[in-house]
Amino acid sequence: MSDFFTVSVLVATLASGIRLATPFLLASLGETIGQRSGVLNLGVEGVMLIGAYAAYITALRTGSVTAGVVAAMAAGAAMGVVYAFITVVMHATQGISGIGIFLFGLGFTDLLFRQQVGTPVPIDGLRGVDLGWLSELPVVGELLFGHSVLTYVAFALVPVVWFAMNRTTFGLNVRAVGETPEAADTLGVRVNVVRTQAIIIGNVMAGLAGGTLALDVGIFQQNLTSGQGFIAVALVYFGAWRSSGVMAGALLFGVVSSTVLQLKTLGVIVGASSTIAAMAPAILTIVVLVLVSRRIGAPSALTVPFERDN
Repeated sequence: MSDFFTVSVLVATLASGIRLATPFLLASLGETIGQRSGVLNLGVEGVMLIGAYAAYITALRTGSVTAGVVAAMAAGAAMGVVYAFITVVMHATQGISGIGIFLFGLGFTDLLFRQQVGTPVPIDGLRGVDLGWLSELPVVGELLFGHSVLTYVAFALVPVVWFAMNRTTFGLNVRAVGETPEAADTLGVRVNVVRTQAIIIGNVMAGLAGGTLALDVGIFQQNLTSGQGFIAVALVYFGAWRSSGVMAGALLFGVVSSTVLQLKTLGVIVGASSTIAAMAPAILTIVVLVLVSRRIGAPSALTVPFERDN
């Protein structure tokens, strides 16, 4: 255990935690936008799987990581259109619809993988950005300046989302339709249009989160996300629908996951205890939901369909 508390191991663990936090952060930020509009998407996991497979198969066939990223976002957008139609147009129950999207994504990606690939084939995935002398700085260089472009994009989106939600007309409309859609409608805000836009944006980010995961590990396999989409939904509650809070939660879960992996590598956690330790992120999710559910309130119109009175 003493080997873990060395500077090199601790820095490597934290750096890995930042990298592992990236898919959590992307998906959670997207879900934050969707929930602020009044729409809960429990299908984030399924969208991440579809985005992951789209990125993987595109990168495998074209050899281009950039094409894989675009494919993941396009897949997310397509699923956003589907989910918006189900929930906004058809007024289906959001919780059940989201679970349906998850099950679809899980089964559909498994089927496509078996039919199109079969045996897992590794790809050249994301690489760290060389920032010159910054990357060579002791401790700080390894911790902050050796990550992929998508990691920097994810963390750059935190202030972007904050600004968009609090300082733009679109963001104010999203918040209005999530709190009092009837009042927003009387002021001329097209509630269902705004919700559809928020859903599509959220799903694009979920697809990108899945693509980031697949391109990071350089492989695709059944249920690659392993519950990360559900944790992303929980992080929205953890962060109280604020981008900064979501980022803190994503970093927490990333570091916990990284710590578990590092302890396994060092042989501190072995045998049956390694299986129990692997449950740490899920256990932390439950604890977080129990603690924060008592002190924060969700958007007033969350999960409530809007029908305009004629």
